[in-house]
Amino acid sequence: MVFGRFVAERLYFRLHEKNKEIRFAFSPANTGIDISQHPLVQEADILHLHWVNFGFLSIQSLQKLFSSGKPIVWTLHDMWAFTGGCHHSGDCEHYQNHCGNCFPYLRNPSPDDLSAKIWQKKHKIFGETEKLPPVQIIGCSEWLANRARKSSLFKNLPISVIPNPLDTNIFKPIAKAEARVKLNLPVDKKLILFAAAKVTVIWKGFSYFQEALQILKEQISHSTDIELVILGESDGEVNKTLPFKTHALGRITDIEKIALIYSAANVFTIPSIQENLPNTIMEAMACGTPAVGFEVGGIPEMIEHQQTGFLATYKSAENFAEGIKWVLYEADAEVLAENARKKVLENYSQEVVKGRYLEVYKSLAE
Repeated sequence: MVFGRFVAERLYFRLHEKNKEIRFAFSPANTGIDISQHPLVQEADILHLHWVNFGFLSIQSLQKLFSSGKPIVWTLHDMWAFTGGCHHSGDCEHYQNHCGNCFPYLRNPSPDDLSAKIWQKKHKIFGETEKLPPVQIIGCSEWLANRARKSSLFKNLPISVIPNPLDTNIFKPIAKAEARVKLNLPVDKKLILFAAAKVTVIWKGFSYFQEALQILKEQISHSTDIELVILGESDGEVNKTLPFKTHALGRITDIEKIALIYSAANVFTIPSIQENLPNTIMEAMACGTPAVGFEVGGIPEMIEHQQTGFLATYKSAENFAEGIKWVLYEADAEVLAENARKKVLENYSQEVVKGRYLEVYKSLAE
């Protein structure tokens, strides 16, 4: 049933999409299930929403939940809740006033396009805050929370920040040699890790990764020391164009094996051009592996420049290459690893995040 609703929504959006590259970056939420009468919802003292898209809840379903009178916590994992349908607005700031003229995502943008209609539906729910039950909006990052505070839909709602939790008993440092032997990776090379569910998705910035590697190849005379590890669905032909030997591991669902891969790498690279608070950075750092990423979204909240990794200038492949080079050849690897692990333990461990949510629940219950 969920898959059927997902397909129905995607087919509907195909009539409006600018191109197939953004097909899953915009959700009209015109299909979904009504859970307002479900026994668990009826019995609950507080409702806690997370990511609700791709055929799970429609905007009409959300309206019924917000009309129930029950206190609601909504943890945002992207911008969709307060936009006209996009999950990340990029440079567009229409969400701060009224969506419409959606050039990045819609085939025929206009003042009354699909994004404007979706924004209006959401405004009927959130426009009159005095009619809402007690609501607490949670951003997983300061970056996302700040965007929500500027939005026309959520600006009058209480908004705070609590990051995603991580199981630090699974994601923990393992000796690199041990991890590499278990994964059949070379023990005498410097390994650069790139990870994404689908590597070539435009938002993951793979083209910047390619360019940075080429720059690195030209700068490092002993570049035979470097090899690449690609985790996720990747294109074999594209991998052949990379300037270093590549170990394409494909999609892996075994969490403990993923933790091994992070531990095996010398550096984790994330050239994404749109991000909230990437779990991949958190996972890598928990395993003692420093990260190199662009200064965008919530990434600067995670990577402390030259303390837990390297923050590169946005969309600068040259600076990204400099960051990789710094981590591999100039930084104190042991100090970086200790700092990265400590950052996760103090901010993203399950115990820390649980405590912060309990405070929110108690506040709403009172």
